[in-house]
Amino acid sequence: MTNKVLLTFANAAMNKAYVPYSRFQVGAAIETSSGEIYSGCNVENAAYPEGTCAEAGAIAAMVLGGDTQIKHIYVMGKGENLVTPCGGCRQKIREFSSLDTQIHICDENGVRKTLTMEELLPFSFGPENLSPEN
Repeated sequence: MTNKVLLTFANAAMNKAYVPYSRFQVGAAIETSSGEIYSGCNVENAAYPEGTCAEAGAIAAMVLGGDTQIKHIYVMGKGENLVTPCGGCRQKIREFSSLDTQIHICDENGVRKTLTMEELLPFSFGPENLSPEN
């Protein structure tokens, strides 16, 4: 899949975000190992901790679509600073990634920084850390 296609999906998702409280839109687009694309946007709630992140929405769509392996994830937000996944989303991405999965941090102009899963969440805990008995 091309970078431009995934940026388009992330941008479309970002522009659909439901953010009446923070007004901070985030979109995410996932390309899976099978070549499918899934996207998600952040959704806020008046009970603040009950909102969901764009990455979590895209992962839920991916699982619903029958995929479980992230090849690339594009996370898009506006502003001067990089809009990276929060700690919880880093762990969610890790669940469905290899250590060399690429996380692309973007704004509307394109990719600003690319990190591997290992760089984004070093010394992470993943499915392979659990014993087969669990």
